[in-house]
Amino acid sequence: MRFFNFFDFRFRQIKINQIIRHFIWADLALLAGWGLIEPVFAIFILERIAGATVVTIGIAAAIYWLTKSVLQVPIAVMLDKTDGEKDEYWVLTTGLLLAGLTAFSFALIDQIWQLYLVKVLHAAAFALYIPSWYSIFSNHLDKGHRSLEFSLDSTAIGIAAGITGFFGSILVKYFGFATIFIIAGVMCLLSASIIFFSPEMIYPNAHTRGRGKPGGRRRVRLGRRGNSAILGDHTPKNINK
Repeated sequence: MRFFNFFDFRFRQIKINQIIRHFIWADLALLAGWGLIEPVFAIFILERIAGATVVTIGIAAAIYWLTKSVLQVPIAVMLDKTDGEKDEYWVLTTGLLLAGLTAFSFALIDQIWQLYLVKVLHAAAFALYIPSWYSIFSNHLDKGHRSLEFSLDSTAIGIAAGITGFFGSILVKYFGFATIFIIAGVMCLLSASIIFFSPEMIYPNAHTRGRGKPGGRRRVRLGRRGNSAILGDHTPKNINK
């Protein structure tokens, strides 16, 4: 009993900043949506794509993973070459919107070439999403809770994907494949909205108070009273020289 009381006390002492919370919710919404699709996607290909075989499933998977792998590294290199997080923010939002478009597109296709084309879009969406999400998320991890916050994200999306994977099969049985694609698309848009409507948390505008000295760090208000996050000021130190 003392052990659980101690654990509960320690957990209550953990304070997770608002940026991390928003990003966990965004990640959860996105992957919960795709969790509806993944368990039954191979069945969808065989039943709804004209002329599809088991080989078609393998080719579709190869197109996704190879395209994503090829695109992801150059995108990450591009993001690393720019200061601040404005570029990551827009790349992340674009990736989420493209992921939503991909999910909606699956509900409309019935030809093999259409399947392959949409899988390219699917790969591009996650090639944009993954490096930009990890870049911002890792920049704002709370000191002393880095492993915990990564684990909270992984646990949240794992539980969500497990639950939606089960309900996805039920939805397909009673309502058809189009239902899960539409819901997944809406979940992608929900994820994008979580990110899109909180830009000042990621890169403060010029009117933000307390910007600090060039090259230093600044405290930015996050909306709720008393909540704040420390963001890096990327202004060059020799800007006035």
